[in-house]
Amino acid sequence: MKRNGNIQNEFKLNVPALSINEGICRAAVGAFVSGLNPTLEELADIKCALSEAVTNCIVHAYRQGTDEQVGEIYIAVTCYCDRRVKITVRDEGCGIEDIEAARAPLFTTASSEERSGMGFSVMEHFTDKVRIWSVPNRGTKITLLKQLRG
Repeated sequence: MKRNGNIQNEFKLNVPALSINEGICRAAVGAFVSGLNPTLEELADIKCALSEAVTNCIVHAYRQGTDEQVGEIYIAVTCYCDRRVKITVRDEGCGIEDIEAARAPLFTTASSEERSGMGFSVMEHFTDKVRIWSVPNRGTKITLLKQLRG
């Protein structure tokens, strides 16, 4: 693998979009990012934002109109020499029709009151930047960017 000179390390993980795997993703990414020696607050921020992104995949990583009930979650983490962390969480599920509406606090597509619709707001609070790409019935990719101090 040819590596960009600014990249310190990279990590990839694929798991089925099952709720039991949220904690596994959180622990694995947290352990990997720990190599940059973040503060406890920075590490908690990353793990919280990641949890929201993974939970979004767990809920939406299926394709509408198919028998597929459980999709895959694809995670890639890049740690840069300048202490930036980029986490990409992707699925090949139902996608988001209106990204701007989905970013609004309390927006949810759930028909029950069990979902709060705060996922993107939480991700934005705990990271420096959140990028969202999505195509209906093709999937969603969320990129979380966090600059670690010192």
